[in-house]
Amino acid sequence: MAYNQILANRIREHLVTYKDDIIEKKMFGGLSFLYKGKMSVGIVGNDLAVRVIAIKMENELEKHNVRNMDFTKRPMKEFIYVEVEDYKNLSYWIDLGIEHARSKQ
Repeated sequence: MAYNQILANRIREHLVTYKDDIIEKKMFGGLSFLYKGKMSVGIVGNDLAVRVIAIKMENELEKHNVRNMDFTKRPMKEFIYVEVEDYKNLSYWIDLGIEHARSKQ
């Protein structure tokens, strides 16, 4: 599956400050960004896939452009899809994914 290259480049720009702590890996038919070996954010088609700590899931799922990640046809634990309407909030979503990865260290 192809993924949104513009979105990938925007994520790379944001993650440049993390240097060697970020690894890109093809996952879920798209591209994922791992922070210290833990998946944080990724791209599946045009959607942003974000790992979210459990206590924040309910709040995030209430947002209009967010839905459960159902890659396996069932909601995946601590994963959401975000329909990126513009890039002004992208840093919020990336930081949310990094927060999840840090919580698993």
